[in-house]
Amino acid sequence: MQAFSKEVEKMEKYQIQFSGLKPGTHSFDFNLDQTFFEYYQLNEITGSKVRVHIDMEKEERMLVLRFDISGSVNLSCDRCGDPLTMNLKGQQSLVVKLSDHNEEESEDVQIVKESESRFDLSQFIYEYVSLMLPAYRVHGNNSKGESLCNPDILKKLEELKESHAPDPRWEVLNKLREKK
Repeated sequence: MQAFSKEVEKMEKYQIQFSGLKPGTHSFDFNLDQTFFEYYQLNEITGSKVRVHIDMEKEERMLVLRFDISGSVNLSCDRCGDPLTMNLKGQQSLVVKLSDHNEEESEDVQIVKESESRFDLSQFIYEYVSLMLPAYRVHGNNSKGESLCNPDILKKLEELKESHAPDPRWEVLNKLREKK
């Protein structure tokens, strides 16, 4: 039980207290370290330097949050397996309506009880960062158009590709495609 409370305690720093704040704009800054991604079991990120700046416009019965996310995360290249640093930069918005109940109206609009004094941003930050990561993560190319992936791995992949004889059953299907 103590381990669980320590995990929850780590995530408390991603909560903002909105009760007691005067109407107007309020700013919050968060730095995402490795423990943030470990909490969400995002094991593909091996290191991070991500800054999240939030401008919150507090109105009488609504909060409008604008997220500005920038920094970098360390991953493994999907092609060669070597370390890869991906730069992140993006913006998101979230509207939080204050009401007498909790509800998710849409992905961009949340309804929370007016009696609550804090709002947890950690899940939203996690989702926004996750959406910024490309589906296929590989090293780019240099100015000559050559891959920046590990050349030994690329060579081995090419050898395996060349030594692999195609399955003869595919030839029948290729002939059908050629007749069209």
